Amino acid sequence: MKTSKKTNIGPIQVLAESAVMVALSIALFAVSDMIPWPWAYGGGFTIFGQVPIVIISYRHGLKAGIPAALVLAIFEMIMGLKNFSYVTGIGAMLIVALFDYLIAYGVLGLGGMFKKAFAGKATPAARQVPALALGSLVVCLLRFTCHFISGVTVWSGYAPDSAIKAVILYSLTYNGAYMLIETVITIVGAIAVGSMLDLSKQRISK
Repeated sequence: MKTSKKTNIGPIQVLAESAVMVALSIALFAVSDMIPWPWAYGGGFTIFGQVPIVIISYRHGLKAGIPAALVLAIFEMIMGLKNFSYVTGIGAMLIVALFDYLIAYGVLGLGGMFKKAFAGKATPAARQVPALALGSLVVCLLRFTCHFISGVTVWSGYAPDSAIKAVILYSLTYNGAYMLIETVITIVGAIAVGSMLDLSKQRISK
């Protein structure tokens, strides 16, 4: 990992910031998990739990964002090990591991993908807010897609009817209900951070 000449941010600082943001994200996920949501089998949303990963991805690029997201994914998978007991077969377990955890949360590391698209804007907020908002939207859509795939394959047995249309509707409704809220919360949180702080400096400041 090369040091940025513009901000003089070296690999040790990137690693340290990533560790702090991952820890913050894990803490926010853990606190959110304590709140009883109305869904019977998981599917709760978090209180800004995804925002720290999106920020790391925006600030230091995908090479920092994706590893940070994968650490969060592994933590969530460990915390959700009981879900593997509800499925049988290596194929089903692999789908759960990938589409409910590793890929589903790993895509959060792409949150900074639009940074260069708005790099020419005059102010930090003008550069950061649209890039963070779009990045948050895309990664949430990608995460929803992962959960949807898992829903129509591994978890299709929970649908009220075995017909393919019923299974698709079940997965759309179930996963869409909490991911819509998660998406709104993530975008709002990312916009708030992008509006108040300058993420392009060596040290994050107003």
